[in-house]
Amino acid sequence: MRRRRFSALAGAAALALPTVARGQSKWKPEKPITIYNPFAAGGVTDVHLRLLAETVGKILGQQVIVDVRAGAAGTLAPAMLMNAKPDGQSLAVMSINSLRYPHYQQVNWDPLKDFTYICGLSAYTMGIVVRSDSPWKTFEDMIASGKKEPEKANFGTSGVGGTGQLMMIEVEQVTGAKFTHVPYKGGAEWMQALMGGEIQFIADAAQWAPFVDDGKCRILAFATEQRIERYKDVPTMIERGVNVVGQSPYGLVGPKNMPPEIVDTIYRAFRQAMAEPKVNEYLAKFIQGPWNKNPAEYRAFAEKYFVDVKPLLIKAGLAKA
Repeated sequence: MRRRRFSALAGAAALALPTVARGQSKWKPEKPITIYNPFAAGGVTDVHLRLLAETVGKILGQQVIVDVRAGAAGTLAPAMLMNAKPDGQSLAVMSINSLRYPHYQQVNWDPLKDFTYICGLSAYTMGIVVRSDSPWKTFEDMIASGKKEPEKANFGTSGVGGTGQLMMIEVEQVTGAKFTHVPYKGGAEWMQALMGGEIQFIADAAQWAPFVDDGKCRILAFATEQRIERYKDVPTMIERGVNVVGQSPYGLVGPKNMPPEIVDTIYRAFRQAMAEPKVNEYLAKFIQGPWNKNPAEYRAFAEKYFVDVKPLLIKAGLAKA
């Protein structure tokens, strides 16, 4: 079976850096900058952004405010920019869902025409996780349960059409098991739901990692190409016959038509902040790292992914041919 990929993180040829030369970035923000965050407060992405904002604020000489706008499968934040001026004062984090959502939902924005791509930030590592007291010890146990009692077990993700749901649609199609999808606004919510017994497993990014490390949760399988060194005894879904790779990146965008000098200044400030040890130490807890994309590389990724993902959404039953 041809391997399904829900992002294209690797292999893009290096593209030219922004045309504004180092030392020529003259723009300075005149007031605090607002960054709209598409995921729930207290989640990994929210904390990541606040760590970056602290350093970027010092570099640019203005406070950087993180404003949570969760919902609509992680697409509300970029939509907040539709009426914003391209002056660098209003920015947003764009999740991979913003490149999927327009294929199956009517929206008032175009992901390729209505935004200025500034930089990549990070990428999630996806896996299937249960509580440590779950009767399922293996990925095969989960599948067997989903076949024996279809749709009885609930699983949580960060939203409809997200990487977690697409991952599970593929699992169901390949194995014949059936589960019930429960969408949440972010990892803080679905972790609470898992620990409270509202759902039986999570199919999403590694906000669960500290719970695994504390012995409260167990990983059944990773949606990665290779095993994760930190959890080297845990198999990939590929090893279990389900060819799914579910990595999922996010980055920073602004309103369309932002001047190059503003884009360059913001890009360089975030690139510097992304190199801070405290930022990378935090991300490492959740099996994440920097997703280094300059403005040209990030736009090229978005343009390619927007086209490539549609057949996957059609196969998943979300989009129409």
